[in-house]
Amino acid sequence: MKDPREVIIRPIITEHSYDMMEQNTYTFEVAKDSNKVEIAQAVEAIFDVKVVKVNTLNVKPKPKRVRYQLGKTRTWKKAMVTLKEGDTIELFAS
Repeated sequence: MKDPREVIIRPIITEHSYDMMEQNTYTFEVAKDSNKVEIAQAVEAIFDVKVVKVNTLNVKPKPKRVRYQLGKTRTWKKAMVTLKEGDTIELFAS
């Protein structure tokens, strides 16, 4: 198994992710080659909570332009993790 800190890269903090916290769902950027089982084990190991469900999606690149130079943003993987009722992650509490 991979190190949990290699699987979970960073939390995603947006208005939508804060709204989802009311339903006990937290959003993370994860490694592109990780699967749902690895993500659930990493969240349980790092935050000492019980994971009920993991939803993942690959975020596609968007076209960007800086003056005359065309390019795209990077691709990355997002995971929405639903926790057991009563569990919370204190990282998002403030």
